Amino acid sequence: MDHLALDFAALGPLLQLAALGGLLALALLAGLFLIHLRAGRARAALEAAGAERQREIDDKMAELARLNAELAGRVQASSEGLSARQSELSRLLAERLDAVGARVGQGLEASARQTNEQLAKLGERLAVIDGAQANLARLSQDMLGLKDILANKQARGAFGQGRMEAIVRDGLPVGAYEFQATLSNRTRPDCAIRLPGDARRLIVDAKFPLESFTALREARDEDARKLAHARVRADVGKHVKDIAERYFLPGETQEIAFLFVPSESIYADVHEHFDDLVQKAHRARVLFVSPSLLSMAIQLMQAIVRDAQMREEAGKIQIEVARLMEDVTRLRDRADKLAVHFRQAQEDVEGVQTSARKIEKRGEGLARLDFAPASTPAPSAEAPAPALG
Repeated sequence: MDHLALDFAALGPLLQLAALGGLLALALLAGLFLIHLRAGRARAALEAAGAERQREIDDKMAELARLNAELAGRVQASSEGLSARQSELSRLLAERLDAVGARVGQGLEASARQTNEQLAKLGERLAVIDGAQANLARLSQDMLGLKDILANKQARGAFGQGRMEAIVRDGLPVGAYEFQATLSNRTRPDCAIRLPGDARRLIVDAKFPLESFTALREARDEDARKLAHARVRADVGKHVKDIAERYFLPGETQEIAFLFVPSESIYADVHEHFDDLVQKAHRARVLFVSPSLLSMAIQLMQAIVRDAQMREEAGKIQIEVARLMEDVTRLRDRADKLAVHFRQAQEDVEGVQTSARKIEKRGEGLARLDFAPASTPAPSAEAPAPALG
């Protein structure tokens, strides 16, 4: 028994250890169970979370599918609208291209027509230019001929005479002028103009000395210029003196004379650089006239001639007006007489009409066998009516 007691006593720690091991095993099993339970719960939670996530993912995928379908529809609609717009744009672009092509064609046609017209005008202008060039060539030849004329004193005098005669002929009627007329002192001026109402004639001289002016223009130094100035004064002064001595005849010529300068530039040079010559000519009653001034003077003379002719015709017009007034008076008297005759004839016609009406009434009375006494007959013109009754 003691031995058994010792064995139990020896086995006590072992049993304690075994119990402790059992407790530990139970605790371990309990921990494992708790762990397994917690793992199951966690796994269930994870599965629930996974399912929730899967559901959310499914919902999102469904939403995404729906959005994708909507996007596909929108893309389809957009593509259809884009294709329609593209077709409309293509149509509009084709129409615009056609319109632009037509406009470009019309513009090219108009440009071609304008180009042809411009080329035709250019051809015409070239023809005009060719004609002008030919005219310039002829003018150059004429200028050379004019140079030759001006180099010759007699030819130059004929040139001035020709210009003066052309101006006079264009402005005055035939009979109002005379070229190379012979005066009483046997001199022959270049032109003598007759003014109306005056027997004296206006003398125009066309032999202006141009040699000295040519020398003045060709002078290169001061000495040559001084000599040319002195020559101009001498030649022009002598010519003015000759005109004053030859062409001023009392009762036959006017008290002034014209010295015709055939060049406007020379006329301007005379008045600009030789004022003493101009004053000397004025004192001698000789006036320098250029072609334009001579034309103005001729126009003034033409107006004077026209006024004189009108005054001459005024007497004839007055005589004709007096005769016309006599004819008008005679016509008025005859018209008055005719009016009297018409008035008398009208009165006679009225009397005849009255008698005819009364005769008509008596005839109607006879037709009705009505012999009632007639009314009192009117005197004079109505007297024959009762006799008929």
